[in-house]
This record gives sequence, C-alpha cells and structure tokens, in this order.
Amino acid sequence: MADRVGIAFRWLDHGEGLEAPRQRTAGAAGVDLPAALAAGRDLVLAPGARAIVPTGFCIALPAGYEAQIRPRSGLAAKHGVTVLNAPGTIDADYRGEIKVILINHGEEPVPIRRGDRIAQMVVAPVLAVQFTLVEVLDETERGTAGHGSTGR
Repeated sequence: MADRVGIAFRWLDHGEGLEAPRQRTAGAAGVDLPAALAAGRDLVLAPGARAIVPTGFCIALPAGYEAQIRPRSGLAAKHGVTVLNAPGTIDADYRGEIKVILINHGEEPVPIRRGDRIAQMVVAPVLAVQFTLVEVLDETERGTAGHGSTGR
C-alpha cells in the first residue's frame, strides 16, 4: 500500500458506537461508510426512491485532497441500490457530516439499517487548476467527436 494520509474524524452523537472507517484489506482503495440511523428505525428505500443517509461522522481532509463517495458493488448488484451523484465529492474545506445520497433502481424495497455499509469513500489527491483562455485548441485524433464516438 502507498503512503498513508492522516485524516482527522469526529463522531457525531448519532454515530457513536458505529465501527470507525478503515480500509478493510491491504489493497482496498476505499473505506466503507455506515448508515447512522437510529437503532430500530430502519429506512426502507422503495423502488425509484432516493434518500440522504447520514454516516454519523465528520472529517478534516488535508489540503490538496478530496474524498469521493462511491457505490458499493454488492448493494448495486444484489438490490439495484447505488449512489445517486456518484461519485459524490467531499472537498478538503468541508467540515459537516458525511452523508450519502442513495437511490433504489431495483424492483423491491430495500431496508437500510443502523450500521449497514451503504457506500465507500476513496481519498485522492487534487491538483489545483488554472484555465487559460486561448483562440484555438491543439488538434487530436478524436477532435470534437462526442458521446459514443470511440466505439460501442
């Protein structure tokens, strides 16, 4: 595994008692995010419905990093549940609760319970960019060919 990046995190009251975020294997890119719902107060995600699900914690990313909120493949494959705005972006200067926008593309209601792993978060470096206005862009083989132009 590459060098580790230290990330400060803080539990909110409704997240206390949940498992702390961590990479579960040496090769894991992301950390699983828990649903910080009240015990016994399941959220039932109906087909076609979406919900913002709290994780119960906040983070302080170092400058120059972002966190991407991505779907978990098991939820998507088994139930059709995914992250609606995938990947969601957590900026380095955000200090609020991490929340996940889930949508059920499946055909059956899906219960979400306290502690369920609902998404994954991948931390990545960010480059600062500066746009320069030009009259003409350089030529490429693809040129201006758009959606679906590079094959099936």
